Amino acid sequence: MISKFIAMWSGPRNISTALMRSFENRSDCFVSDEPFYSYFLYKTGLKHPLSNEVINSGLIHYDKIIKYITGPIPSSKNIWYQKHMAHHILEGENIDWIKNMKNCLLIRHPSDVILSYSKKNEINNIQQLGYLQQIEIYKMLTEELGIPPIIIDAQDLLVEPKKMLIEICEILRIKFDKKMLSWSQGSRKTDGIWGKHWYKQVEASTGFKPYIKTNRIISPKYQSLYDECIQYYEFLYQNRIILN
Repeated sequence: MISKFIAMWSGPRNISTALMRSFENRSDCFVSDEPFYSYFLYKTGLKHPLSNEVINSGLIHYDKIIKYITGPIPSSKNIWYQKHMAHHILEGENIDWIKNMKNCLLIRHPSDVILSYSKKNEINNIQQLGYLQQIEIYKMLTEELGIPPIIIDAQDLLVEPKKMLIEICEILRIKFDKKMLSWSQGSRKTDGIWGKHWYKQVEASTGFKPYIKTNRIISPKYQSLYDECIQYYEFLYQNRIILN
């Protein structure tokens, strides 16, 4: 069987770990959790929760990460699902390697992201939320390959998880597996060490939680950030997977 490399590009607080759980539950799939996180913190010097532990837990050299994630799929699996935070790729780094991946963008409404992320970490600029980087990935793949990435909206996935997963699998040309709809509680060996800070909700879950509509009222201090994010989100949203 042909090896399949899936790069799922997300921003923070985007149900990205739940979707990783979904793919990991397949018997043919190996998953990697944010392979650029250690490198990102090492290069930027940003102080995130558990920063030193994160840096010490993974690869910190960009070229070594690329060599690993484009190499043989571990554990003799046919699919390698890679959960990437779009903002972990720093400006100026060569991303030609993504042309050999099946690239997907996982998006979420900015007000929901801001409301969720601000409870866990301070938001200082738009670069932290991934929208700009997702746009860059979209432009590169569309302009250079003529192949736009698959765009998945988090709300759509939570409202119709089975239908969305069937559609995603069809576009990726892999067989849908009903095991993708539920999983056992707890942490995973494949979870990043940062999971003990960020993954409490997903560790308690056994599947995709039903979508809960929020009032989407954000603090005035984040209004200008929201205004900037929403234009990028709306562009990506217009190009997302739409179920028939």
